[in-house]
Amino acid sequence: MALHTADFDYHLPPDLIAQHPLEERGTSRLLVVHRDTGQLEDRSFRDFPALLAPGDLLVLNTTRVRHARLFGTRPSGAPAEVLLIHPAADGTWIAMGKPGSALRPGKRIALGDEVFVETVAVLANGNRSVRFIGASADEAIRRFGRLPLPPYIDREPDAADETGYQTVYAEREGSVAAPTAGLHFTPEGLQSVRAIGAGIARLELEVGPGTFKPVETEDLTAHAMHPERYDISAEVVSQVEQTRSGGGRVWAVGTTVVRALESAVENDQLRPGPGETSLMITPGYRFQVVDRLLTNFHLPRSTLLMLVSAFAGHELIRRAYEHAVEQRYRFYSYGDAMAIL
Repeated sequence: MALHTADFDYHLPPDLIAQHPLEERGTSRLLVVHRDTGQLEDRSFRDFPALLAPGDLLVLNTTRVRHARLFGTRPSGAPAEVLLIHPAADGTWIAMGKPGSALRPGKRIALGDEVFVETVAVLANGNRSVRFIGASADEAIRRFGRLPLPPYIDREPDAADETGYQTVYAEREGSVAAPTAGLHFTPEGLQSVRAIGAGIARLELEVGPGTFKPVETEDLTAHAMHPERYDISAEVVSQVEQTRSGGGRVWAVGTTVVRALESAVENDQLRPGPGETSLMITPGYRFQVVDRLLTNFHLPRSTLLMLVSAFAGHELIRRAYEHAVEQRYRFYSYGDAMAIL
């Protein structure tokens, strides 16, 4: 039976949406989902390394969240907001913002101290090409940029978010949202992974604003995914191949890792290099690289929930989410974790 967007809806009490990071990273709860038996286990994230076996491979997304949200004023004095997505090859930036009227070609938004964001063009997908005036992009971001917390976190970012909304292994800036499955790991937790005899691989996928965009069409195939850039090194490809040949399992830490790995398959082979993916994974998809998945709990009607349902089975994930709500797990970016075996 064909699934529609409404099949991925569920009721979530608003008070289960985590608004702050835990005081101690790595102390979240962990729902373990067994695909073979359908069993659901309530555990602690501290138990996660015990789910690994020697020879397994944990793949991390090392992207760092950029201070990509800029607030300024229009010539009228009215407020405006710009969200930087990524730099373009010609020195401009791809961005989105509100209100749309403030980002028409030629319009300027004042950030302060004679620093402006000027819209160069409106792109076919509705995004904007913008440039900075009065300062370089790096300087403007450093001086005026704010951490772009998800829209369901109903507050301004504070000091705790500066570390809490970055993974401990984050490297190069490039994302507008954190790869949140990785927020649970501490340096000590990663060392426990290595101590078991599991390997760790690192790739990049620049998380874009489309990660929060609900699917608005009932026909899943009619939804347009926002493209996201990724980079997979030859070393990662070698690690995956060695894991597979040795009988180990490839663990994806987050849906971003799943999409990067699965997008880089060509003729049944994982290929290294940079790329751009608009891959939308829905039930019926045949996974070619990922064997197990660590993830958070995702928004209703989202492509992320559809991906998880494709990995574990729609009915099993529906039951797992009902269980998580009943047991009052914490949801979304700062929420608890789920391991799908």
